[in-house]
Amino acid sequence: MHDRLDAVGAVAWSELHARTSLRSPFLTWAWQREWAAAFAPDQRLGIWRVSDASGLVAVLPLYEAEPDVWRILGGIDVSDYLDLIAVAGREEEAWTALLGARTTAGTVWDLHAVPATSPTVTAMPSLAGAGGLEAKVAVEDRCPVLALPTSWEAYLASLSGKHRHELTRKMRRLEREAPDATCVSVATPEPIADRLDDFLALHRRSRVGKARFMDERMETFFRRALAALAERGMASLWFLDAPTGPLAAFVTLEWDGSVGLYNSGFDPDRAQLSPGLVLLAHLVRDAIARGKRCFDFLRGEERYKYEFGPTPQDVCTVRIS
Repeated sequence: MHDRLDAVGAVAWSELHARTSLRSPFLTWAWQREWAAAFAPDQRLGIWRVSDASGLVAVLPLYEAEPDVWRILGGIDVSDYLDLIAVAGREEEAWTALLGARTTAGTVWDLHAVPATSPTVTAMPSLAGAGGLEAKVAVEDRCPVLALPTSWEAYLASLSGKHRHELTRKMRRLEREAPDATCVSVATPEPIADRLDDFLALHRRSRVGKARFMDERMETFFRRALAALAERGMASLWFLDAPTGPLAAFVTLEWDGSVGLYNSGFDPDRAQLSPGLVLLAHLVRDAIARGKRCFDFLRGEERYKYEFGPTPQDVCTVRIS
């Protein structure tokens, strides 16, 4: 175990991440490094590595959240998918090695936001039991995920009559009442930096809870992490712009044929036009046009997400002691 991310390094980490089953942006070197700098600058880190003669097999990046309780870097409220970073197909082998080393550590590993299909969830109870440990698994949240068809027309046809009617009605209403509104996206570091203030202003105005969430530390993290992901083609800002200013905005993340809806904001004074839903429809349509495999609404089961017809997928907590 090491106490610094640099013990693995950006190159080796990125090469390993590219070989995993879950190439989540939340497990990239850039995201993990920026999260640790912003939210765990004084906490102890525990960077566990598994290697063999062929090289690096797995990395488990932990921090001490409280005495003798370690969590994956990325945070409960900031990252949507976290897990062991391991070569696809070798996850159980890596966990066996890690659990064998962990039996002498005398600590708890409290792993959050792990997809229910991951071996960390499906195999952990038996793997831990074989090593004299206990693993408790619980559903923590759900991510509504929409499998995308090959055309917008096919997508609309897949919706229930009620949802299709409501969506098209809201899109037509905004076109009628705000005809100059346009959808704009930026996806490289400098344009994202130029427009991030617009996003942050809308985000903070949307709800009181969002204003509390987006404090100075979170803003710093957003600026650095989004710029770093944008350099890798994994982040975009989307706006529904009007002559009077932006009506709605989204941060999206992309990986493995998926588009993820990471965060949002809208002008509450124009809420009657449903600008967020209209912009979201444009995002789904764009993802279909670009041949993406799925649109992931990420963690949280807000009602508006289900108007688009997704299927919920569980994410879990795995507590090893």
